[in-house]
Amino acid sequence: MRQPRSQLHSLSAAIQAALLCSVLALAVPTASAAPAESAVQAFDIPAGPLAEALNRYASAAGVALSFDAALLQGLRSQGLQGTYAVEAGFARLLQDSGLRAVRQGDGVYGLQALPQQRPVRGDALELNPTEITVSTLRGDTAVGQTSQRVTVIDRQQIEQQLALSSDPGQVLSNLIPSYSPSRQKMSNAGETLRGRTPQFLVDGVPQASSIRNDGRSSYTIDLAQIERIEVIHGASAEHGGGATGGIVNFISRRPDSDGVSQHAAVSLESDDRFSKDGLGYKTNYRISAQQGDWETLFGATWQSRGAFYDANDEMIGVAYPGEIQDTRDHDLMFKLGYWLDEVQHLQFSANHYELKGNNDYVPVLGDRAAGIPTTARKGEPEGDPAFNENRQYTFSYSNQDLYGNVLDMQLYHQRYRGQFGALLSATFQDPSIAPVGTLWEQSRSESEKWGGKLTLRRSGLFDGLLDLAGGIDLMRDKGEQVLVQTHRSYVPPSTYDNQAGFLQGDLHLTDKLTLMAGVRREHAELDVDDFRTLWGTNNAGGVDVGGGTVSFGKTLSNYGFTYQATDWAQLYGGYSEGFGMPDIGRVLRGLDEPGQDVESLLELEPIITRSRELGLRLNFERVDMELSYYESFSNLGERLSVNSGGNYIANRERVEIQGYELTGNWHLDDRHSLRGSYAHSQGKSDTDGDGKVDTRLTGLNISPDQYSLGWQANWSDDWSSHVQYNYYVSRNFDDPRLDFDGYALLSASVSRRLPVGSLSLGIDNLLDEDYFTYYSQSGRIADDYNFKGRGRTFTLGYQVDF
Repeated sequence: MRQPRSQLHSLSAAIQAALLCSVLALAVPTASAAPAESAVQAFDIPAGPLAEALNRYASAAGVALSFDAALLQGLRSQGLQGTYAVEAGFARLLQDSGLRAVRQGDGVYGLQALPQQRPVRGDALELNPTEITVSTLRGDTAVGQTSQRVTVIDRQQIEQQLALSSDPGQVLSNLIPSYSPSRQKMSNAGETLRGRTPQFLVDGVPQASSIRNDGRSSYTIDLAQIERIEVIHGASAEHGGGATGGIVNFISRRPDSDGVSQHAAVSLESDDRFSKDGLGYKTNYRISAQQGDWETLFGATWQSRGAFYDANDEMIGVAYPGEIQDTRDHDLMFKLGYWLDEVQHLQFSANHYELKGNNDYVPVLGDRAAGIPTTARKGEPEGDPAFNENRQYTFSYSNQDLYGNVLDMQLYHQRYRGQFGALLSATFQDPSIAPVGTLWEQSRSESEKWGGKLTLRRSGLFDGLLDLAGGIDLMRDKGEQVLVQTHRSYVPPSTYDNQAGFLQGDLHLTDKLTLMAGVRREHAELDVDDFRTLWGTNNAGGVDVGGGTVSFGKTLSNYGFTYQATDWAQLYGGYSEGFGMPDIGRVLRGLDEPGQDVESLLELEPIITRSRELGLRLNFERVDMELSYYESFSNLGERLSVNSGGNYIANRERVEIQGYELTGNWHLDDRHSLRGSYAHSQGKSDTDGDGKVDTRLTGLNISPDQYSLGWQANWSDDWSSHVQYNYYVSRNFDDPRLDFDGYALLSASVSRRLPVGSLSLGIDNLLDEDYFTYYSQSGRIADDYNFKGRGRTFTLGYQVDF
C-alpha cells in the first residue's frame, strides 16, 4: 500500500546529501602528512582523569583520538613520563583499564574493550571488562561510532542520582534527553522516550509483558544492583518488539575483584519537616568472590519509604495504579560464573525483586479546576496492597574465539506479577455479584516468559573492511489480567510467540567513512481463547468474543553512516525501524460490540515505527558535544488517551514526531566538570482518519522541552560535590485544560571520604519548588490525579568497601 507523504522526506534528503558530501570529500587528496606514529617521543603527562590524560597525550603525539569522555568519567590515570612510541604510550596510559587503543587510520585512533578472557591468577576478575562498546547493540559497536544517538549512564552517574532520589524514573529523566519527567509513582505509564514507549531490559531480557504492558517495567530491579544503563534513542529492533521509542537496558553488576570483596551501605531519607511518617531508610550489602576458575556475586537491598510531602508540607495523594511512597521493597541478586578456558565463560544469574505498598493511607480528592491538589490521610484502603513482583533467571555462555568469531548465547525465564490498588470502577461492576456502584475491585497482571538469544560476531573480514553480526531470538510469553477480589478474568489467558533472525554489517569504506546496514525478520503469533468481557464493559453483561490465532510477519531494516570529518568532528545519520505490538490486553478487555473475533481485529496489527536521524559529534581536548535531529512516524501507531470513565484508551492512528537533542560536557580542569543538555520534541496524530496529522500529542505521549545543567566538583581527594538544575519548559496543547505551566528543580549533594568508608548528604528540590507534576498537568484531566511533586527532601548515606 502506498504510504502518505510526510515532512520526513526533508531529513531523508539531508542524509543523502551528507553521504554525497562524504564521498566527494574522500575524492579530494589531502596534503597533510601522516604523523610518524612509530617514532619515539618524550612525554610528560601529569596524573589526573583518564579522559584528560588521553587527550593530552594524543595532542602531544600528534594523533587524533575518538572516544566518549562521559564513559571514562571516574577513571583516573597515573600519568606518563618518559619516551614512548605512540601505541606503546597508549598501552601504558590504558594499563588496567580494560581498554586498548586501536589504529583506525593514519593518525586516527579509537578505544575498544580488550577481548573478554579469563584473567590470570591474581588479576582482578571482571565478567565484562570496563567497556567502551555498547552491549545492547548486538554488534558491540563502540560508543561514538554509532549511526544513532546512544547514551551510557555509568555507575558514578547512578550514584550521584541515588544520593538524591531512589526513583528510577527521576534518574532516567535527569540524565536522558527527551525522557519524560518522572510521575513519582509505581507506574511509569506516560513516561516516554522521544514521544514513544521505550523497551526496558535487564541484561537484555525484556521486562514488559507482551500481553498487557501495565507500565511498571522500570520497577523490576533495584538500581543498587546496576552497573550501568545503556540507552538507544529512537526506534530499534535490536532486541525484538517493543522498542518503538528506543531501548533502556539495565546492566547488572558483575564480580569485581580477585579474592573476596564486600560492600555495605545505609541511607536515611526525610522530608524537610523530619516527620516520623515521612522517614525512610535503605540498606544494601554485596559480596564478590573469585577463586581459580570460579566467580560469584551476591547482592541484597532492603528499603522502606515513608509518606511523600509537597513544598507546602501537604502529603501527596495516593493513586490506585500503585505508589512508591509508603512502600517497602527488597531485591536479591545472585551470580555464579565459571571459566571453561581462557576464552569460554558460563554464568548463571538470578534476581528476585518485590515492591509492595503498606496500605496506610487513603486519597483526599482534589479539585483540578480550582488548583487544589489531591492529598492523602491516614486510613484503611479497600482491597489488598498494590505490588510489583519480578523473578528473572538467566544462563549465558560466551566464547571469545570460536574459529575467529565471538559467540554469545543466553537463555532466560522471567515471571512477573503486578497488582493494582482497589478501585470503584464502572467497568468492574456486576449486579450478579453486588449492587451496581458498590463493588470495589482490583486487577493483577501476570506474565511468564521463556526465551533465548544467540549472537555471532566477526570483525575484520576482508582485511578489516567488514564487521558482521547475526543471530536468532526466540520468546514465548504467556499472560493474563485477573480481578483479585472476585476471581474474574479481565484480560483472557493468551500466548504470544515470537521468532526473529537478524544480520547486521558495518562496512569500513575508508578510515573516515563507515556504512552500516541490517535486516531483521520478525514473526509473531498471538493465541487467545474464546472469552466474555466484563458486565461493566457495556453495562449489559459484556459480550462474547471469538478466540483464535493471529500471525504477523515483518521484515525490518536499518541503515546509516558515520563520517569522521576531522579528528574532532564526526557526522552520523541513519534510518531504523522498530516493531511493537499494541497493548493487547487493553484492546481485548475493551471490546463492547457483539459478534467480534480476535482474528478480525485491526487494533491488534503491530506498530511499525520508522525513525530517521542526523547528528554531529564534536570532541575537543576538554569539551565534547553531540547534536542530533530526529523524526519518526508510524502509519498505524498508538496514541494513549483517557475516556470518560478514567480508563486509558489505545487509539490506533498515524503519529508523527520530530525533535532534537543537544548534550555537552566541559572538563574545566582535573577536578571540575560541567554537563549540559537541551531537548525539544513535538508530535501530532491523525485523529480524524484523513491521512494527515492534525492533533498535538499530549503529556501522555510526549515530554516537555527540558534544559539540564550539572556541575561535578572534586575539591580534594576526600571532598566532592554535585549540583544539578532541570528546567521543564511550559507548553500549550489543543485542549487548554492540559496546558503545562513548567517548573524548575535544583538539587545538590556533597560527599566526604572518611578513614573508613564515605558519607554523603543529598538535597533534592533544594529550593522547595511548589509544582504539580507534568503528568498531572498535561497527561489527564482528573481530580483524583491532580498530584503535586515532592518538596525538599534530604538523603543521608554511608557506605564502606572492605
